[in-house]
Amino acid sequence: MVQPMPTQPPSTSPATEAGRRERKRQQTLDHLADTAWTLFREHGFDAVTMEAIAARADVAKGTLYKHFPVKEALLRHRFHRDLAAGLPALLRELALLPTAAARLHAFFRHNADWSIGHREFLAHYVRFRLGEVGVADEASHSGLERLFAELIAAGQQHGEFRRGHEPAMLARHLQYLHLGALLRWLHTPALDLRAEFAGMLDLFLHGVEAPR
Repeated sequence: MVQPMPTQPPSTSPATEAGRRERKRQQTLDHLADTAWTLFREHGFDAVTMEAIAARADVAKGTLYKHFPVKEALLRHRFHRDLAAGLPALLRELALLPTAAARLHAFFRHNADWSIGHREFLAHYVRFRLGEVGVADEASHSGLERLFAELIAAGQQHGEFRRGHEPAMLARHLQYLHLGALLRWLHTPALDLRAEFAGMLDLFLHGVEAPR
């Protein structure tokens, strides 16, 4: 009796295989960043070595350095992933507010609360990010500039903000002001970060001209 030929499984398409590799890569990045974050919280950022992170994550040191050349890059990955994860819920909350200015103020109140909770690590993150100015790698961007641009564009569309300047350019200036307020707060612990952000945003929205 002739036996039927075994059925061959369909070959995996290049796109499917690429997607699988990317998911595996992201899982590795998350695992390494989460392991580092746990160690940072347990021992403090300065006390933790890359070797300790690799050992706790159960990976070779070469694997860790391949993905993250320095500890600050692990911190960046964790912070940016947390921002991306929380953004959909925050956007739904902001959408309930009546104006673009109110949405910006609400965003910075949320950002102040998050920053206060992460103050111990923010100086390390900010110094590292400043060293990445001009880097085109998408992983180095937090996504805040794009969010600011969208909120500003909505304000322009509804007549709240004057037109004539590209939202992306205005968003870049807002991000610089945000960074300045954050650095001032990190340098002077007694400051109220919510008040710093509110003053910064008032300057952005209204400028320094005296009312006429």
